[in-house]
Amino acid sequence: MNRLSDIFGQDAVIASLRATVAADRLPHGLIFAGPEGVGKATTAAGLAALFLCEHPGSDDACGKCRSCHAIASGMHPDYHVITKELARVHDKSGSSKATQLSINVIRYDLAEPAGRKTVLGRGKVFVVEQAELMTDAAQNALLKTLEEPAGRTLIVLLTTHASELLLTIRSRCQTVRFASLATQLVVTHLQRRGVDAATATAAADFSDGSLGVALRWIEDGILGHATAVAECMDSILAGEHADLADVLRKGADAYAVKALERDELASKDSAVRTGLGVYLAFAARRARQRFRSVTDGDFLDQACDTVDAIARAEKYLAANVNVSLVLEQLAAAVQSNVQV
Repeated sequence: MNRLSDIFGQDAVIASLRATVAADRLPHGLIFAGPEGVGKATTAAGLAALFLCEHPGSDDACGKCRSCHAIASGMHPDYHVITKELARVHDKSGSSKATQLSINVIRYDLAEPAGRKTVLGRGKVFVVEQAELMTDAAQNALLKTLEEPAGRTLIVLLTTHASELLLTIRSRCQTVRFASLATQLVVTHLQRRGVDAATATAAADFSDGSLGVALRWIEDGILGHATAVAECMDSILAGEHADLADVLRKGADAYAVKALERDELASKDSAVRTGLGVYLAFAARRARQRFRSVTDGDFLDQACDTVDAIARAEKYLAANVNVSLVLEQLAAAVQSNVQV
């Protein structure tokens, strides 16, 4: 069972939540916003355990009551984790790729259960993963529950992009900001999980302070593609020819393969786009890292132009431009340092 005392690297967040609970001022709706893999979901689970505990202490759940045992077993009837994959439950055609949190998911898996009586009597908790994937209709369907929840109810929205939530949702929730973890902290926890020092260091560096991302990249065996992107960026920034588009494409395809292994009904195009977005962000970060150690004006201009080209590629990707076209335009811009 996750407890607030188990969370590391987010001391300010945990202290604030504990103070809010102690003062009995916990709002009905919370937005946990921050990078992927830095503890938002585990904090939500720990807060849920404390919220539903029959004998809560000042700082944490007791770990011994009926509610805590149910939480630990993953079978608590009043604790609901809402994911985009639930869309398939409501898809009569059976062909849903579950790329969004639909109105049916929010209506039938959150709003309706929120209006029922609790089973164990302590209240109800709903944790919405990837909340930014809620459609506008789904977010509007959530508003009434956020405004007037039935009984003792807690709704936690997890998101990496809080700005993509409707203003009406954000205004009805308290936003809690999560920060990236210190690189050495990620290395330490990877090694505690049995990862060798070299792999842990590389994964921590590539993941930009995200233990969750580092673990997934190691498990999926795609650190090699991250290394290839880093080497490609170094070559480009040194004025050498390198096929960034090809390296990014291979990395995105490998990312999609692993995503489809985890969920064979997922959208391949969506998985490729997500993977490409991950590697584009990493490429831009690699270029920015080089800024800190170089003072040569020409190099800085070239690096800035490269980051600008990557930023435009990210913008086109978000606008659903064809992936191949995005990569072709990026390759041309990076090699010539002209506008895409």
